[in-house]
Amino acid sequence: MSDGSGKGRIVVGIDGSPQASAALAWAVEEARLRGLGLHIIHAFPAMVSILGGRAHEYYPQVEEEAKRAFEEELANAPSLDGLDVERTLVAGNPSEQLVEASRGASLLVVGSHGRGSFHGMLVGSVSLHAVHQAYCPVVVVRSQG
Repeated sequence: MSDGSGKGRIVVGIDGSPQASAALAWAVEEARLRGLGLHIIHAFPAMVSILGGRAHEYYPQVEEEAKRAFEEELANAPSLDGLDVERTLVAGNPSEQLVEASRGASLLVVGSHGRGSFHGMLVGSVSLHAVHQAYCPVVVVRSQG
């Protein structure tokens, strides 16, 4: 199904928000319809100290919380049975991580807003960045709520 380069895959970014859950559900269904693999990415901010290095005293806690949230999101996701799924939890800027993952992908799917969204905006900063910078077509999904 996939040669490991991202071709034949749908990339979807999740962050625990209702919009990301809707994006994941949409991406799962689309992967099934197209017979494509799925790459699920949860990028969490890497805490950086004023000197430019990671804030080592806080980083393990932030990473553990992100891991727990990622596992919870996957546990609540639609069934992934029968799909070729890659799961990635990574520290870094979500916008940059998703755009990089879009290289060679068939499609990038994001929620319209993430956890840090401002109410009243049509799209959040990550989805806006993805629409303008991705290397493949982008679908922006709104939650039904």
